[in-house]
Amino acid sequence: MPDLTDKQTFSDDDALEFHKAPTPGKISMAPTKPMATQRDLSLAYSPGVAVPVRAIAEDPDKAYDYTSKGNLVAVISNGTAILGLGNLGHMASKPVMEGKSVLFKRFADVDSFDVEVKTTDPDEFITVVKNIGDTWGGINLEDIKSPECFEIEAQLQDLLDIPVFHDDQHGTAIIATAGLINAAHIAGKRLDELKVVLSGAGAAGLSTIALMKAAGVKAENTVICDRDGVVYKGRPSGMDQWKAAHATETAHRTLAEAMVGADVVIGLSAKGAISKEMVATMAPRPIIFAMANPDPEITPEEIQEVRDDAIIATGRSDYPNQVNNVLAFPYLFRGALDVRARQINHEMKVACAEALAALAREDVPDEVAAAYRGRKLKFGPDYIIPSPFDPRLIWYIPPFIAQVAMDTGVARMPIEDMEAYRISLRQRVDPSAALMQKISSAVRMGPKQRVVFAEGEEQSVIRAAWAFKQAELGEPILVGREELIRQNAAEAGLNFDDLGIKIMNARISERNTEYVDWLYNRLQRRGYLRRDVQRMINQDRNYFGAAMVARGEADCMVTGVTRNFNMALKEVRRVLDVSGRMIGLSIVLAKGRTLFVADTSIHELPNAEELAEIAIKAASTVRKLGRTPRVAFMSYSTFGDPPGDRGEKVREAIRILDGMDVDFEYEGEIPPELALNPDARANYPFMRLTGDANVLVMPAIHSAAISTRLVQSLGAATVIGPLLVGLEKSVQIVPLGASVSEIITSATFAAYSGAGIEE
Repeated sequence: MPDLTDKQTFSDDDALEFHKAPTPGKISMAPTKPMATQRDLSLAYSPGVAVPVRAIAEDPDKAYDYTSKGNLVAVISNGTAILGLGNLGHMASKPVMEGKSVLFKRFADVDSFDVEVKTTDPDEFITVVKNIGDTWGGINLEDIKSPECFEIEAQLQDLLDIPVFHDDQHGTAIIATAGLINAAHIAGKRLDELKVVLSGAGAAGLSTIALMKAAGVKAENTVICDRDGVVYKGRPSGMDQWKAAHATETAHRTLAEAMVGADVVIGLSAKGAISKEMVATMAPRPIIFAMANPDPEITPEEIQEVRDDAIIATGRSDYPNQVNNVLAFPYLFRGALDVRARQINHEMKVACAEALAALAREDVPDEVAAAYRGRKLKFGPDYIIPSPFDPRLIWYIPPFIAQVAMDTGVARMPIEDMEAYRISLRQRVDPSAALMQKISSAVRMGPKQRVVFAEGEEQSVIRAAWAFKQAELGEPILVGREELIRQNAAEAGLNFDDLGIKIMNARISERNTEYVDWLYNRLQRRGYLRRDVQRMINQDRNYFGAAMVARGEADCMVTGVTRNFNMALKEVRRVLDVSGRMIGLSIVLAKGRTLFVADTSIHELPNAEELAEIAIKAASTVRKLGRTPRVAFMSYSTFGDPPGDRGEKVREAIRILDGMDVDFEYEGEIPPELALNPDARANYPFMRLTGDANVLVMPAIHSAAISTRLVQSLGAATVIGPLLVGLEKSVQIVPLGASVSEIITSATFAAYSGAGIEE
């Protein structure tokens, strides 16, 4: 399951445009209080702000109560070790630090801003951060080169009264330790009996071996190796105080010697550092974590050539058991911030590793299975680390961190009701950001779909198809004239020969006669002459592309860039039948919510029977997307007040559903506030919704289309779709003039549907 971080699935221009438009950068600030009236402004600033100022002056800890400090983390770097790019300077690190800030918010609802310090001198860096450190509730150090990173973190933790955490060291250590706990359990081995070899004595490697020792691995059973060989006591060169702390008494001088009879090898070094011959000499049921990126020390395929009993993890997402830092740092800080911890100590890191290990042993929920194309994940050699898509991470991991912080005396504000805390953490989950990740992952894991990009000569479509192929989401087929497609691809800086993207020219395809015969047989009693059908197939790419899908030459299709939705839909429907009820389903991602709105493109003024069928179809689709549907029929009226014809149709739709055996909650007719606000529902105790609605069935197409386009135009939400649901084959129609990203998103949904989402 390749991740977009593993391979470049975009051009350099795409990356620059992403970071530049529509607003430069990836983060911004949003006020948490209303600023609509003069009174609001007076409270927010002068004179009202003077009151908390005086309170904080008397007790600095009151900053946690009256400012954002308690949910604010700084991501700080000097750019001396940016990703795998080296020392490129503090400002070059800013895009990475912004990205880390986004991950904090996305996964744990931690507000985060980046700080780039213009110095490579460790003492000067420490002085700068020390003097501004009280601004935040915690500090995440990032991309600072070794060995300076050790001293910087240690001194800042002593100087500041907040958590200081270098993720490059400890994030990998925590996830690897979690994996080791479970791998040892599966292999039937005890941590205190494991013989562990480390390849790579950098920041991540030394931190990992230290944490594994804290978790139970005995120091005398470890051997660490760097580029000069084994780090042994008394080695005359290539040593520093951090390596020396892990040096052992051993006769081994090379990695190959150290690995003979070893139970575990931890790779945090470089591609090719571990050979098959070395692996063959390890103990039975060896545990091999080859975590160098982008290429591991040894690939799982190479390991399996010599050992069929190995338990394997890597740093990549296209193999099982990815050691991914995003499983640790957001939740570690979440727990630390929520008890106002003074530091993140060894015990908290071990607790995080143990909690992750325990979660992997739990039954895996359906939401995670949806991300893996329905494949049921189960604790075992190929699942020793939780999936980043597991929605339980946000409420499962932080309580362990918070509890240990309290037990070890570093918490300022103990949590009295841990169950209430877990409930509050559940409410922080942002499902919207995960939706496309889940869909994309499911598509990568599933059978590769052949996706027709009907308007294949358009440069935006060419770029989308190229990225789709690069991301290994499926096999794109561009319809158009090959010479023009290649010319436009070259102008975009893309080399199709490297990817083998298929091109189909409708005018000269050897399938034309077959498609014409088939479509003429389908349309001849609808007033179409054979020459009409020949013109459709030869000259119109929508007809040709849809015929490819209908005849099994492709699995699904995306179109719409050069013509409006209704025209494209009419053309496709002449080729493909409707399966049950066809609807348009828009996905609205806004403020931590994911809402599905129907019908946004097909039924202009649906009657009661059609509304009921729309609800059933929408609920079925939402369930297949890994969500539990709760349907609300939207109206301007509330249970008949005020009365009206449209409200009566909605009430009749409810009566129809009442007489059916449906497997989802539904309610109506109600306005948006009752569907989405639990406080508003308190006035109507008879309502059947057990939570906020996530499927909104609109009374007419105009209300559906206007509402979704309004929130999108205001910048208050991201809207995906409308997705076309209900055709016999999977086809998605993008908006006229759609962007590359919109085309890729629609193609991904088409591939997801083509592989089985539709009934």
